[in-house]
Amino acid sequence: MGQDNFKMVAKTLHGFEDLLEDELKKLGAQDIRKGTRNVTFRGDKGFMYKANLCLRTAIKILKPIRYFKIRNEQDLYDQVYNMHWDKYLTHSDTFMIDATVASEQFTHSQFIALKTKDAIADKFRNTEGRRPNVDLKFPTLRIHVHIQNNDCTISLDSSGGSLHKRGYKTATNIAPINEVLAAGLVMMSGWDGQSDLLDPMCGSGTLAIEAAMIACNIPPNINRKEFGFEKWQDWDVDLFEKIEESSLKKIREFHYNIYGYDKAPSAVQKAKDNVKNANLDDYIKISRANFFETKKEGEEKLHILFNPPYGERLHIDMEEFYADIGDTLKQGYSNTNAWFITSNLEALKFVGLRPSRKIKVFNGKLESRLVKYEMYAGSKKAKHQHKNS
Repeated sequence: MGQDNFKMVAKTLHGFEDLLEDELKKLGAQDIRKGTRNVTFRGDKGFMYKANLCLRTAIKILKPIRYFKIRNEQDLYDQVYNMHWDKYLTHSDTFMIDATVASEQFTHSQFIALKTKDAIADKFRNTEGRRPNVDLKFPTLRIHVHIQNNDCTISLDSSGGSLHKRGYKTATNIAPINEVLAAGLVMMSGWDGQSDLLDPMCGSGTLAIEAAMIACNIPPNINRKEFGFEKWQDWDVDLFEKIEESSLKKIREFHYNIYGYDKAPSAVQKAKDNVKNANLDDYIKISRANFFETKKEGEEKLHILFNPPYGERLHIDMEEFYADIGDTLKQGYSNTNAWFITSNLEALKFVGLRPSRKIKVFNGKLESRLVKYEMYAGSKKAKHQHKNS
């Protein structure tokens, strides 16, 4: 393994660095280092395939191929021009450039991407008389430019499209939760597949699906149509199939149930379709129900996790809505750990319960909190009397 190892960068969401670091450790990555919204590590080509297939909280796996210092745009152009692009592309291939810039001097990522594209195109035109075209949708090669102050890194994007696009969603409702965010929330909530789980406002079913994949140890990206590395010149289909096969051997049985409720018939239908696409019908039961009219069945411990609708997209009476969440939990859900994410920090006051945990997370650009409410078995009142006697 040793000499074939190279450095990779796994990008993630803000606040998910610890989860990703932990996943990489368990997967067997080497030399793991946590950054901001990313974790770097080392591994070989097979490990790159495995990371794309198996990491739940990664958005992209980049493979850096060049580092250099730049003072200005001309430096960037010259350095990129001098790279051996024929190792990665032919003139009949297509490519696209993503750029991220954190620098006082270079402020315009679009312009950086354009400059990089010109350098690659000119190099081919000058050496071969023909150049590869840009294709923003399905390029042969995605190239990532990262500039931090005067340090520039050129990487190949081994994932292709973002890894949150797992491949099981046919349809989404108006504000679906991102799959990577959903997986991270399930992990942060500490659910370990040792109890039933309920998402009482399940929308298109993302949280339930990610929870089922975690419980059964199913590789999260097993349903994806393709990865970026499948178009690379060193693509090794036998190696990939071997890794896919060994990942599938690690799937385990799950002895509880996952339930999803939604009161909108359209959401229920979409969630059912997505569950079916993910081949998880055996584990997830979706039904039409208004959470506020439900009660927990049985005495067993229950784990609730949901993403309640928020004011930006649905016009609801916030006070009343969040008070109803609190009341429903209090009256119908003893012996339950209830978690939900909200970007409406004001609204939490109306739940009428004290959260035992609050974790800062981001839902897209919205600063949010993942909050936990512990509903005890039996009534709180009995507990207090017991304590005071």
